This record gives sequence, C-alpha cells and structure tokens, in this order.
Amino acid sequence: MFLENPVNHKEQFGWIEVICGSMFSGKTEELIRRLKRAQFAKQKVEIFKPSVDTRYDEENVVSHDFNEIRSTAVPAAANIRILADGCDVVGIDEAQFFDDEIVRVCNDLANAGIRVIVAGLDMDFKGNPFGPMPALMATAEYVTKVHAVCTRTGNLAHYSFRKAANDNLVLLGETEEYEPLSRAAYFNALKEQKNNLLEERSKIESDRQES
Repeated sequence: MFLENPVNHKEQFGWIEVICGSMFSGKTEELIRRLKRAQFAKQKVEIFKPSVDTRYDEENVVSHDFNEIRSTAVPAAANIRILADGCDVVGIDEAQFFDDEIVRVCNDLANAGIRVIVAGLDMDFKGNPFGPMPALMATAEYVTKVHAVCTRTGNLAHYSFRKAANDNLVLLGETEEYEPLSRAAYFNALKEQKNNLLEERSKIESDRQES
C-alpha cells in the first residue's frame, strides 16, 4: 500500500483505510500487520470488534492463522467514538457486523486526525454488498481488496459460499460452514445447492403421498 506524504505538514489530518474481501482472504491478517507496525512505532493504537464475534476469543482480534492482537469488543459503533479518544491509530475488525453508524464514526475519527483501519467482508453469502461496507469503501482514502484461493478451481476466490443450510444473514463460522469460491465455482455451487434442495423436497413430498 502506498501512502503519499502530506504536502502541508501543519495540517492535522487522518484517513480511512479499508481492507475487504471474501472469507479466508487474509483481511484480519493484514489488519493485524498494519496495527502491529503502528505499535512498533510507539503510536497509541486501539482495536475494536463487534461483540457478536466470539469465534476465537472474546477479547482479542484473531486471524484464521491464529495471529492475534488485543482488542475491545463493543456492542455498537457509537462506543468506538468514546473509547478511541486520544488515539493515533484505530483498527476495526469485522466492520460488516456493525450498524450504519460505523461510517459516521470512522469519518469523525479521521476528521479528528486519526488513522482508521477497517477490515470486513465486502459481500454476504448471497453475493450482495454487506452492511455498511460499501459506504465505508466509498468514503475511504485507501481500499485494499484481498482474495482467498478457490477450493474447487484454484483460482482467486471472491465469494463466500455458505455450505450450511441457514438463511440468516449473520452466521459465524469457519470451514465447516463456509467455502471461498471463484465467480464460476460460486454460481455452479448455488445451482447445485438449489437442485439438491428441490430433489429433497420432491422426495419428502413423494414419501408423504405414499404414506
């Protein structure tokens, strides 16, 4: 990532960086890398995550590779504005799970001279833009899109395919519930999933009629 040096050194400013992509693409890994560099530079860093995310740890932000960094779990985006007072750098993980207020919070922090680094899923399991992420990407100075590797083709994966039979928008999970897929593999998997569901319903209906 290339960050230009400011021309006007008297101006106090911040900015927003967004790291986005599918599941298993290394979003949290990249977030942790940037935050640890800031900590090494003796900057005051605070990291936040939604309290709903307790997959690995209730407090720390943890990547799939089990790299971790201390964080504060908050129930709503508005809490971040209060707790980030006096920081140089603020990191936010799993931003897609926050309410829309997260966009205003990030911009307020950046306007106050804070570097804000946000990581989150850009699309949900249905392939639709996820929560506040589109607005965050639009207002950010820097957007980094990372990719996983498709488990079926070996190509770059852009989609998070949900293997579990659950239509809830928010479903925390790992490889048992999700699979990173390329565009072609994703839509083929959706078609296969739909056909299997139709066959299952047809079988249930047939068994019901026979009984």
